[in-house]
Amino acid sequence: MKKIGIGIIGGGLMGREMASAFARWCALTDVEVQPELVAVADLVEDVRNWFRRIPSCAQITGGYQELLLNPAVEVVYVAVPHNLHEKIYCDVLAAGKDLFAEKPFGIDLASARRIAEAAQASGRFVRCSSEFPFLPGAQRVMQHVKEGKLGRVLEVVAGFHHSSDLDATKAANWKRKSATCGEIGVLGDLGMHACHIPLRLGWRPQRLFAQLQKGYPKRPDGKGGMADCDTWDNALLNCWTEIGGNEVPLRFEMKRMAPGETNTWFLEVLGTEGGVKFSTKEPKTLWVFENGKEQYWKKTDLGFGMPFKTVTGGIFEPGFPDMIQQMWAAYLMEREGLLAGRCGCATVEEAVATQEIFAAALASHQQGTVTAL
Repeated sequence: MKKIGIGIIGGGLMGREMASAFARWCALTDVEVQPELVAVADLVEDVRNWFRRIPSCAQITGGYQELLLNPAVEVVYVAVPHNLHEKIYCDVLAAGKDLFAEKPFGIDLASARRIAEAAQASGRFVRCSSEFPFLPGAQRVMQHVKEGKLGRVLEVVAGFHHSSDLDATKAANWKRKSATCGEIGVLGDLGMHACHIPLRLGWRPQRLFAQLQKGYPKRPDGKGGMADCDTWDNALLNCWTEIGGNEVPLRFEMKRMAPGETNTWFLEVLGTEGGVKFSTKEPKTLWVFENGKEQYWKKTDLGFGMPFKTVTGGIFEPGFPDMIQQMWAAYLMEREGLLAGRCGCATVEEAVATQEIFAAALASHQQGTVTAL
């Protein structure tokens, strides 16, 4: 099996998650490449020390430029605050490395477009992180749509909800500050998750009306004081898109303040002849609507029907680590030209398209009007 040397810049929550996915790569049974973590760069010593448990990780450094000089590194995954995306992504590309970027692909639309230009000029393989489409339920929703089982599409709703920001004692971090997270706030934090599948299905908003909401203006700073928090916490984007020659309402929901929701991703598509919906609230359940003289919502339990086969029994349900591993399998197999029609990671074009949606949302909210894209 061909080994690919991986470097990680930013070894925090997501960096460790990626490393653990590599460690259990043997679970995959139909891939022809194997990632090998060879280098990690992070400014925080305690974060770096976690990676010392991984035998293949020979380079552990505080400076990412040292990692980029390492000839063993072929692909670089970057998970850093949004204000650092452009500089580091472009440095990765300039170093001749392939890039697996984190969303939102820059702090704003202008930054995303500059990254896209650098990616095109470099000729490197670049994709953006988005793991939820690899769940069996998400795959089945896309399958229903592509098979034309819904008739004329009447409505699409896609979203991602958290409730963590309801806790006023939660310490402020970089995601609560526009200087580091971007003016788009929750849109940049959660927006790719909501937008990816609609964009992949060709459902790009043509115009939208945005309702943005901020939460607590101050939070504990972790040092005994209080810190200003100025990012948007909740966003509802009421859009129009075109599906099958018809204008269709498309609603995106991104919320950090959604009572009762720990980590809920969902997608619902309703049509004249049928409907389909899936939510991680019920991670094994697919809901399918059937029209007729009597109308039914039917549900079925889904097993481990992931795009890339594994040793896991088909009766079991997947979790977040499985989604991460599937996403990496898609990235590496597409990089080798072996995706073979399976679901791929978010493209550069899709990442820029999300930023176009976010920029229109800011303009719509500021002006209180419907904004065209």
